[in-house]
Amino acid sequence: MRIRSILLLLAVLLTAAFVALNLEEFNRLSLLSLGFTSLQAPLAMIMLVGLVAALVVFLLFSAYAKSAYLIENHRTSRELKAQRELADKAETSRFTELQQYLAAESHAKLEREAKDRQGLDQRFAELQADIESRIEQSGNTLAAYIGELEDRLERAAGMPVIEAETNRLR
Repeated sequence: MRIRSILLLLAVLLTAAFVALNLEEFNRLSLLSLGFTSLQAPLAMIMLVGLVAALVVFLLFSAYAKSAYLIENHRTSRELKAQRELADKAETSRFTELQQYLAAESHAKLEREAKDRQGLDQRFAELQADIESRIEQSGNTLAAYIGELEDRLERAAGMPVIEAETNRLR
């Protein structure tokens, strides 16, 4: 129990004990004026009934305020739950969108890499063909030089010795 409830219960118990101990005084008649008339009634009992009526009104108001609070709290809780579900759906949607974006970017990157690889392979093939062509040209040039040297050697070997000596001296 809360401290307020305990204090209220203690006050009611003390008042009830006070009334029980002084019941004879509470029932003593007094002359009461209502403004337009007068009557005889026990003043303490009327005050006690007024106190009980105020207490009942206070308890009813307190119960109404608490029930209104609980209803409002329940409504707010439902709204928060709905907002939380919307936020979760939005977050899931963002994650799905991000996943799709990353998949698309990954696919595009793989396509770019494949295109670049194809371009490099083509360039390497061109360079290899160029190198082979140059090697063949160098081989042909070298063969021509060797053939020319062989021709010169054969011509030089076929000349008479005097001509060879003459050519050498020149």
